[in-house]
Amino acid sequence: MSDRYRKVPSARLSRLSAFGRLAGGVAGGVLAEGARRLAKGERPQLSDLLLTPGNAVRVTEQLSRLRGAAMKLGQMISLDAGDLLPPELTEVLSRLRDAAHFMPPAQLNTVLTAHWGPDWRRRFSRFDPIPVAAASIGQVHRARLLDGREVAVKVQYPGVAASIGADVDNVATLLRMSGLLPGDLDIAPLLAEAKAQLTEETDYLREAAQMRRYAGLLADDARFVVPAPVDELTGRHVLVMDFIVARPIEELASEPQDRRDDAMAALLDLVLGELFRFGFMQTDPNFANYRWQPDTGRIVLLDFGAARSVLPETTAAYRRLMLAGLAEDDQALRLALLEVGFVSPRQMERHGDRLDAMIAVILSQVGRPGLFDFAERSFVEQIREQAMPMAEDRASWHVPPAATLFVQRKVSGTALLAVRMKARLPLRDMVTAAVAAPD
Repeated sequence: MSDRYRKVPSARLSRLSAFGRLAGGVAGGVLAEGARRLAKGERPQLSDLLLTPGNAVRVTEQLSRLRGAAMKLGQMISLDAGDLLPPELTEVLSRLRDAAHFMPPAQLNTVLTAHWGPDWRRRFSRFDPIPVAAASIGQVHRARLLDGREVAVKVQYPGVAASIGADVDNVATLLRMSGLLPGDLDIAPLLAEAKAQLTEETDYLREAAQMRRYAGLLADDARFVVPAPVDELTGRHVLVMDFIVARPIEELASEPQDRRDDAMAALLDLVLGELFRFGFMQTDPNFANYRWQPDTGRIVLLDFGAARSVLPETTAAYRRLMLAGLAEDDQALRLALLEVGFVSPRQMERHGDRLDAMIAVILSQVGRPGLFDFAERSFVEQIREQAMPMAEDRASWHVPPAATLFVQRKVSGTALLAVRMKARLPLRDMVTAAVAAPD
């Protein structure tokens, strides 16, 4: 059997044991690395011993076997890391975006039999038992209905929905025990929101409804394709939808500049539209959720479990933030950063000069007219120099509002994809048009 086939641990005890093995493996890695550094005469900090490539490999492997909320949280960390974590750690964490194992055939048959009954194969003229994709919550199979319609069948891993609360709490406990989080940092609201969203993502009936809503919003936009669900075959843990032939979005990186720019202009315009026109956003920018059709240039949008409404106050705060940036109004930008929740009053008080320096660097780059070159990253090091002392000041840490984090996750993920594509876009003009006050 291929090494990618691993039974999903669905019982609570087996998942708890997996977290125990993970904690033990990380602790062993800490001891080994600590002994090595002490032998060299160094006095390493605990955080230095935890954030090693060896431990990142252990975390990646164990979370990829657990799937579910545990792996989803790891994916969030890897995507949001951007330019702040050490490159070697970011590289290892990024493996979580495509590291999921497959369910063995017997476990897959058990899940589909529970959904459609023992004769479930009679609903299809063909069902490919080898998944075409696997992610944190489910895996996808290609199939053909009796009427010839090509479909994708997304099958949820057993036990994922029931394990969300425990998985999130276990990940939080690991972070607390590691000492990576300050003891007085209140992450309870964020954990509650994470549990709520992950629970929503396991409801495939809800996802089908979100898919239809999204398709309606983009009905007149020829740049995008949204698959349609097959309602009569879809349930809470199995989602059947159109199978749309397309290539991974990463393949765009080898295309000519104009094709890359067109695709990224569409995706950036989509994010701005979600935030300022629709009030509705698919908040998971995992690259696997975008595919590309070379013959038409259209982008296929997938995975709507994380689609959610954007609060009007969040939209208003982002509008004020971007308007302040466009006006290059430092004082207004500081206030907007506080309002949207990127920084806290305590951080502003303790690190105001550093924040001002970061603002100046950002404005000098993104505020320029003409094309913004996402491949030009020299200014990132200037931001890192100011950000790292703030990150090391654990007493000033705070957690932004969940509503801001989910929106920013999509914004940041889209920017990371634009970097990967080395896109050149009229960023200032696009933002100016998007934040214009509604009629």
